[in-house]
Amino acid sequence: MKVLYTGSFDPITLGHLDIINRISSKFDEVVVTVFNNKEKKYWFDIQERCNMVKGATTHLHNVTVDYTEGLVVEYCEKNNINLIVRGLRAVSDYEYELAISSINKHLNHKLETIFLVASSEYSFLSSSMIKDVAEHGGVFEDLVPINVGQEIHKKLGRI
Repeated sequence: MKVLYTGSFDPITLGHLDIINRISSKFDEVVVTVFNNKEKKYWFDIQERCNMVKGATTHLHNVTVDYTEGLVVEYCEKNNINLIVRGLRAVSDYEYELAISSINKHLNHKLETIFLVASSEYSFLSSSMIKDVAEHGGVFEDLVPINVGQEIHKKLGRI
């Protein structure tokens, strides 16, 4: 079965990678789709984010990386995907994700969403937090894949 795991991944964290690792062991094919919202300001452009996700998932042979700017439902329809996996860190994530999964189900009754609870060591972790720590000179390298840490340092002019 093919599943979709989507996010902005600005940047991808070890929490994201943990979810990808876990679902890649449960499903035949995992499509990680980098989402681009034109109203949101990103540190990294869509190609940079795709490259970071690709670099972080090279060890997973059933994972492919793609991107989209439209509705996730449309992407799923075009790519014959009927299952979305979303990670949850806290109750507030559940409320947001439940609303999104409900509208997706309304738009395409064949589309299902399953939620995977974040591993406890990553339950506090977000891309925004990584960027904030990095901008202020804090230690973040143990919270992102190695290739991503290098890209953050480049972005901040530290390499």
